Amino acid sequence: MRKYAERIGAIQPFRVMALLAEARALEAAGRDIVHMEIGEPDFPTPAPVTRAAVQAIETGDMHYTPALGLPALRERIAVFYQQRYGVRVAAQRIVVTPGASGALLLALGVVLDAGEAVMMADPGYPCNRNFVRFLGGVPQVVNVDAATEYQLNAALVEQHWTGHGGSQTRALMLASPSNPTGTLIDEQALAEMTGIVAQKNGALIVDEIYHGLTYDREPVTALAFSDDTFVINSFSKYFGMTGWRLGWLVAPEDAIEHIDKLAQNLFLAAPTPAQHAALAAFEPENLQILEQRRQQFQQRRDYLLPALRELGFDLPVTPQGAFYLYAGCETLTDDSFAFAQTLLQDAGVAVTPGRDFGDNQPEKYLRFSYTTSMDRLEEGVQRLRQFLRGYG
Repeated sequence: MRKYAERIGAIQPFRVMALLAEARALEAAGRDIVHMEIGEPDFPTPAPVTRAAVQAIETGDMHYTPALGLPALRERIAVFYQQRYGVRVAAQRIVVTPGASGALLLALGVVLDAGEAVMMADPGYPCNRNFVRFLGGVPQVVNVDAATEYQLNAALVEQHWTGHGGSQTRALMLASPSNPTGTLIDEQALAEMTGIVAQKNGALIVDEIYHGLTYDREPVTALAFSDDTFVINSFSKYFGMTGWRLGWLVAPEDAIEHIDKLAQNLFLAAPTPAQHAALAAFEPENLQILEQRRQQFQQRRDYLLPALRELGFDLPVTPQGAFYLYAGCETLTDDSFAFAQTLLQDAGVAVTPGRDFGDNQPEKYLRFSYTTSMDRLEEGVQRLRQFLRGYG
């Protein structure tokens, strides 16, 4: 039998993709499925962005950009930080990447040596753990729950910093708003954790890809507290450009030379058409479209959250951002993965089991994504209601 790298055995697949494939097969056979499993906005790419892409492509100048990104786009992102957050970020510190995953790979690549640990919350986005494993690091997961709104805080960071399984903590990774819980880290907690990481001479990596999609309060960027933080963002979620595969990384100034070298070797540059298209993402016309969509997401959250609570799902925390509800289902099942499959087959509703987001009691949770229209959410809730009446 052919031998493959041992690291592959430690990389976990997205189990929801198997459920999605099953849902697509049911649809191909004629079933109607309400999709609440995938974290992809249902809105099309805004027209100003697609127009900018077409105009750029028609010029024929679709050559490689510099590895750090199209200079005009890096400048435009810097302006966005000033306008949105009142934070000055030098364009030279901004790196345009192939998706937020490319940004995370670069950040981890320049701070993490084999055997070192990266602290992160469980539940959390699965790629974070898998990227650390891919680079030979150790995911240092810390269980969080409703008591801390499913986020790490200063006390937990101090408690766990010393290391994990013999591996010394090298970095802290946060996500605000988070996937799968949609919760934000408040300003004071973010400032406190920034200070702790600096005292430990560690690296702080903050995932802000759902910034812009917040509903009860404005988020604060981690860049407001330190220039030594690595901040990851994306054009996929708020800007609605998932298939364009474009993100960015804001890095400390002294890391840029190393990141440039690494980017040249890993992927050379982000897609050129996507970078030209993204220049239009910050125009007032486009931002107005995005604000209308944000309001629709909030309306969906405000409908689905009480509806799920009424059906018996446990949601003690109101998520302030993203487009997810991480719902406890312990009163309904002791196996959320099997329950998700049953919901798909018997109710025609596709949701994500907690198993995709870590080892912190995943059998007790389901993630509902409200990335579908209000009428489809209403249909999904009605199907769940009918199913649960005859369940158990």
